[in-house]
Amino acid sequence: MIWEKANIQIQGKEQKATAPLIISASRATDIPAFYAKEFIKQFRKGYLYKKNPFNGTEELISFKNTRLIVFWTKFAQTIMPYLDELNDKNINYYFQFTLNDYQKHNLEPFVPALEKRIESFIHLSEKIGKEKVIWRFDPVLLTKGATFEELINRIENIARKLHPFTEKMVFSFADFSYRKVQNKLRKAKINYIELSDNEKDNFAKQLAHRLQKYNLEISTCAQKIDLSAYGITHNKCIDDELIIRLFPNDKVLVNFIKPHLQTKKLKDKGQRKYCGCIYSKDIGAYNTCPFLCTYCYAVSSGKAVEKNKRNFLK
Repeated sequence: MIWEKANIQIQGKEQKATAPLIISASRATDIPAFYAKEFIKQFRKGYLYKKNPFNGTEELISFKNTRLIVFWTKFAQTIMPYLDELNDKNINYYFQFTLNDYQKHNLEPFVPALEKRIESFIHLSEKIGKEKVIWRFDPVLLTKGATFEELINRIENIARKLHPFTEKMVFSFADFSYRKVQNKLRKAKINYIELSDNEKDNFAKQLAHRLQKYNLEISTCAQKIDLSAYGITHNKCIDDELIIRLFPNDKVLVNFIKPHLQTKKLKDKGQRKYCGCIYSKDIGAYNTCPFLCTYCYAVSSGKAVEKNKRNFLK
């Protein structure tokens, strides 16, 4: 996607920047939990530098045209004081909020306690509206000795508390195609199970049945498997239809998206094959998230995070 370019002044010199309409903050790290202050500081300046995770080159990103920010987080308390500032500047936003329960499995060693994360989710929903806070149980990861029943019980326990505060639950099955992820799981002595398509289907059937009473739309993220028989749809995290529904009065967004709602012209070709997202500009950086989740492809090690987080969004 070729976004418009903008000329901006930095230390007396004019530079060209990419000026995206939609910002993703971020698939690569938890900006709301750890970098809210830094993000707002850069937003006020009007630009930031984005490092390419593959070749190390930097791209200048301007907020001049930004109309929407999609935040990704596991804990929202740090960003919440700054949301009123975005409101005042007529910036639209919604949240992809991952809330798992792997407290006994060493998969998310540094996330806050489950009840504290649930409390954060509820506070955010009460502040901005439940339609703007999407619950993700992501990834679904089964370990040896555990059962579908046990995992679904944990998911339902969260659903019981969250369903008045969200409209949607999104999940994906753990992706073990990343060698980095396999090595991290083995190093942490986590005996993970790769599910077959039949096992995924069976899990989804049980999950849909158990969550039916909570009146949640259930979707999968970037998954090939068709689970429509159980009312489970394919999700779009950067979602053109949701954006139109949430922000119908933003003519710039509407005019950008609406002509292409029935086509795939806006599909983000930089994402995985089965990802349904439309284009956005992700401003995150690999090896900057201190949550150090064992299954995460975007973090190599705690040492790498310590090294990189000091310069992220500076």
